[in-house]
Amino acid sequence: MAHSIMCITGGDCMKEMDTMVEGLVLELRRGLLILSVLSQLFEKEYGYSLIQKLHDKQFTIEAGTLYPLLRRLEKQGLLTSSWDLVDNRQRKYYQISEQGEELFEKLKKEYLSLNETMISLLVGDNS
Repeated sequence: MAHSIMCITGGDCMKEMDTMVEGLVLELRRGLLILSVLSQLFEKEYGYSLIQKLHDKQFTIEAGTLYPLLRRLEKQGLLTSSWDLVDNRQRKYYQISEQGEELFEKLKKEYLSLNETMISLLVGDNS
């Protein structure tokens, strides 16, 4: 059975497909933000260093997304923070809290289980 995507605007179907894929990939990535951030905060990091660390591991996050997320996670008790003076600049460092570690372990377990299920669905018998 063949499947096709209907062109809604009557324009270029490939552009519509690309736009749809970009939106869905963004949605998938949003669902992984908290897990990704928590996974990298077992050692103290300041915002920019965390952006670089995630980027080096092929997970891109914008500063405008990260900083509000860090503040929210801190407010929820999942992170702790402290200020340090480095090269005459104040930097706020974040680190996962004990409560954050507990949540991280639960989220990681759920993610790994979901990932295993998805691999089975995507690679398994498609009949």
